[in-house]
Amino acid sequence: MKLLIVLTSHDKLGETGKKTGFWLEEFTAPYYEFLDAGAELTLASPKGGQPPLDPKSSEPDAQTETTARFHKDDEARQALAHTVKLSEVSADDFDAVFYPGGHGPLWDLAEDAHSVALIEAFWKADKPVSAVCHAPGVLRNVLIDGTPLVKDKRVTGFSNSEEDAVGLTDIVPFLVEDELKKNGGDYSKAADWRPYAVTDGKLITGQNPASSKTVAQALLKMLGGAEISK
Repeated sequence: MKLLIVLTSHDKLGETGKKTGFWLEEFTAPYYEFLDAGAELTLASPKGGQPPLDPKSSEPDAQTETTARFHKDDEARQALAHTVKLSEVSADDFDAVFYPGGHGPLWDLAEDAHSVALIEAFWKADKPVSAVCHAPGVLRNVLIDGTPLVKDKRVTGFSNSEEDAVGLTDIVPFLVEDELKKNGGDYSKAADWRPYAVTDGKLITGQNPASSKTVAQALLKMLGGAEISK
């Protein structure tokens, strides 16, 4: 089982002068679910190398069992520090793709031609596409035969109320909930910050950081989980 994890390379939170990037838990929770299931993992980002970490995801109240495991895991930290360039990967080489969130993807991956083409290639090959929190925003420009990929599909992602709660509604380039609805997605959500994931065909989306593990488990189930080994 070969899985591709695509992370952001964007580190600027709009014009605020503050930093952003990927959200640590949204990477570590799925990473270890996949790794412990025997998956072979490749990490990629638009620029390659070390993806920027949202500093808020390193604060004490954002830590989890998997973030603690990651901080002690030299191999995982080395893998993250040396992501391959997104332009150098092909859907042909993987069984599925997963996008962790954080605000960074709204600026780069949502507009990245390589990312868009990659998702379209996974979809046309009938391979699972999964994303959590802000990362469903990377689907905004993905078209299948001229139609938005999310049209008429059940989806979720970081809600408007959650964005408002973190005070970034007027900072982000677009709101994930609004964008999914605009493109014809059948958007649903749970209460703010509660785990919630939706599967529709080969598309798996999760609402927020707490949904990361749920999305990963859904993806593994779709792929046959532990029945598939390296």
